[in-house]
Amino acid sequence: MILIADSSALIALSVVDKLDILESLFGEVYVPRAVYDEVSQQSKDESKKLALYCKDKVLDISSEVNLNITLGSGESEAIILYKEKSADFLLCDDKKAKKFAMSFGVNVIGSLGILLKAKEKHLISEIHPLIDKLRVSQIYIDDKTFALVLKMAGEV
Repeated sequence: MILIADSSALIALSVVDKLDILESLFGEVYVPRAVYDEVSQQSKDESKKLALYCKDKVLDISSEVNLNITLGSGESEAIILYKEKSADFLLCDDKKAKKFAMSFGVNVIGSLGILLKAKEKHLISEIHPLIDKLRVSQIYIDDKTFALVLKMAGEV
């Protein structure tokens, strides 16, 4: 399976030190150049870890399509790369980008969905401490989503 990753979810998985589960779940993971440029900026949290993780996964899009009217360059390139590679999933946490991508038939999964899949496949034993770590970082997870994910994970 092929996964194309956007910055928001990569950052979340980096915060909880779970980037490594992406290959275990999907096999092939690719990052568009604009996403790599965004996550590897030295001024950003997690940049060193993300630059190292992404460096061998960067692909340039070949299409001249520009979705920047609605989305940022990272989200736009991720959706285009998803289509160009006939990927199985787009990893994205940005609500607007997810909605836009799904309107074009893109299978979207977020960082919390990745953690649920990882637990289901016994790659991680618990989700609760990981979500707690995300919630004390700059990653926003509302109470309703927090409760729902814990319920889905059987950790309530």
